[in-house]
Amino acid sequence: MSTLDRRIRSDIEGKIHRGEWPPGHRLPPEHELQVHYGCARATVGKALSALVSAGLIERRKKAGTTVAYPRVHAAVLTIPDIAEVIRARGQEYRFALCSRAVRPAEAADVDEAVLTTSGRLLAVAGLHLSDGEPFAVERRVINLALVPDAEQADFTSEAPGSWLLHHIPWTRARHRIAAIGCDVRDAEMLGLSPGSPCLQLDRWTWREGDGVTFVRQIFPGSRYDLVAEFTPQSG
Repeated sequence: MSTLDRRIRSDIEGKIHRGEWPPGHRLPPEHELQVHYGCARATVGKALSALVSAGLIERRKKAGTTVAYPRVHAAVLTIPDIAEVIRARGQEYRFALCSRAVRPAEAADVDEAVLTTSGRLLAVAGLHLSDGEPFAVERRVINLALVPDAEQADFTSEAPGSWLLHHIPWTRARHRIAAIGCDVRDAEMLGLSPGSPCLQLDRWTWREGDGVTFVRQIFPGSRYDLVAEFTPQSG
């Protein structure tokens, strides 16, 4: 998609996620969007087609284009918002941004290659804090071809994970969990001794087959656990 395609798509997604355009809301006709954005009708059509593929809107001949109603789905492990987890405990949350840089994707990196083997990535590192104490180290890459607005996002006021959950829908995720001994670099950030037991959580998310982000989070073993609820499958 071109830059303008992505802008149109991002604008409409934002209105949907903020509730300005609720399910069933009728979108402006394509010719009005064409005039508003000062572009060719084909450009508007590409953006709308992408939104249809993402399950956010529906296009019908007589009813026009409307915001889709949410689909019901379940997952064994959800994607938690660390900020909400900490606040739910009655504790103060803060994210400390340590570094951010735009760089090419590293095709030799197996974890990144699951997202993309070419293009630009935003690499972000930071520390989640609970009542001023280190809660988790996070290192994340975001696919800028799919999420261009992330390049300008202010991750000093909102953590990247929270921002992504609020701005871009995901359709598939993969988790990898491991018990590790904390290395020197992460131990210093977490206020631990090197080799201290930690939980390492790796997560990839996609939207309709396109890689959104890969993140690695390191939690002190004594401060975090994972809980999953299971129900019998019907049918």
